Formats: sequence, structure tokens, C-alpha cells
Amino acid sequence: MATIQWFPGHMSKARRQVQENIKFVDFVTILVDARLPLSSQNPMLTKIVGDKPKLLILNKADLADPVLTKEWRECFENQGIPTLTINSKEQSTVKKVTEAAKKLMAEKIARQKERGIQIESLRTMIIGIPNAGKSTLMNRLAGKKIAVVGNKPGVTKGQQWLKSNKDLEILDTPGILWPKFEDEVVALKLALTGAIKDNLLPMDEVTIFGLNYFKKYYPDRLKERFKMTNLDESTPEMIMTLTEQFGFHDDYGRFYALFVKEVRDGKLGRYTLDILGDSDGNY
Repeated sequence: MATIQWFPGHMSKARRQVQENIKFVDFVTILVDARLPLSSQNPMLTKIVGDKPKLLILNKADLADPVLTKEWRECFENQGIPTLTINSKEQSTVKKVTEAAKKLMAEKIARQKERGIQIESLRTMIIGIPNAGKSTLMNRLAGKKIAVVGNKPGVTKGQQWLKSNKDLEILDTPGILWPKFEDEVVALKLALTGAIKDNLLPMDEVTIFGLNYFKKYYPDRLKERFKMTNLDESTPEMIMTLTEQFGFHDDYGRFYALFVKEVRDGKLGRYTLDILGDSDGNY
């Protein structure tokens, strides 16, 4: 698979805005998809953030493998990166994020207090790749619908400040991808979860990757969901069998669309595509 070039104009503009506005915030909130704890981190943004205090949030934890989510959180914490796991649709999100922010900035708050300065609210910016759930998180923190929500990448295209509560002010940013994907596996993972537009990668490649992954790590899910008794078939043979099983005849495109949607909707259960110590993923 050739290197994928993907860097629309609004993302280039957003990158510049992040660089310009980072000096106005106390810390940076990096939002990633809990199903892709590493692959959904934008290395370009990590470079921009630099030494700025940061809070890593693993969102969509309700869709991710809970065992692996725990492992990844411990891994990041051991690296000195404060990490929070959430489902941004839950009511408890505001309290969790606010408490984590106060803990992260406790030393600065104490220093300012000693100088007689009362910090009324902490300021942060939320950054991350498309479809990580930023708009849902923003709406939850604001307590009202202020951000456009959509289950597709590239919905949010502007930046806006909002006040979550008396303790937190937040600058939203659009989802920003890095200029190109040189790692084929990362690109396939992002495509399978819907972080990049479906026309960027052939759906047959995405489906083959997904089937191979579930055959290796979650074989019982395939057997249960698709009523399969034999996983020893090659993946192309499996696709032919399942396409026929669903009555799609030789319309493999319909099966590709079905399988990818099933994975994204969680019909195959909770899963994580980044695995610590996986030799194929170099983690």
C-alpha cells in the first residue's frame, strides 16, 4: 500500500492555531480513541505540545477491551503521563476531567496561592485526531449542545472557547491528522475505526485486516457473530463464504461495508487494536 497523503486545508490551519494558542492554556488535553491508545495519537501534535503539561484521555472506553485499556493506562502512567479513561457520554465525565485537571495542575495552583494569586479556572485545549469523540466530550463538559456531533471524521472545523464549570475553560480544535501515513498498519487501524474517510483506503484491504486481527485476537467473536465453526479458512476464502452466507452472491463490496460497520458499531464486542508487546505492532 502506498503512503497515504491526507492533509486538508482546514487541518493545516488548525495546526497553526494550536501552535499560536498553546501559550494561552495551562495544560493540553490529548484525546485519543481507547481502541487505539497509541495509533490515534498524532505525532505532529505531540511535537507541538512539547513540555507543556498534558492530560491523556482514552475516550470510548466502553467500546475498548477493558483488560487492554487498563494495561495501556498503566503503561502511560509509568511514563509519567497522567491518563484518564472515560466514556464521554456518561454524566460523570465532567467530574472526572475536572478532578484530573486539578490534580495535574496542583503544584501550579499551590505556587500561585503562595503568591496571593487565586486561579479562578484552569485553561486547556482539547486536541486529537478526527472521530475520537471531541464534540461529544465538549458538549458533555459544557452541559449543552454547542459542538456538532457526527460519527464521521472532519465534523468540527473551527475553534471555540467554552466554560465547563467554574474550574475549567476549554479551547476546542478540529480533529487533526498528520500529513501522511507511512505505517500501513496504523492507517488500516484508523480506517477500521472510522478515523479517516472511507475513500482513502480500499475497503477490501480494511476488511482483510479486520478479519485477520479478529481471527488472531478475538476468534470467538467471529464465531459467535457470524455463526462460524471453521476459522482455518484463508481470509479470502472466509470472505467468499460469508458473502454467500449473507445472500450477497458475488457482491463482496456489500460484505466489506457490513463487516466494517459491525466492527465500528461494537457488534463484535469490545476490542482494542493496539496491543502492548505485539511483535506485529512494534509496541
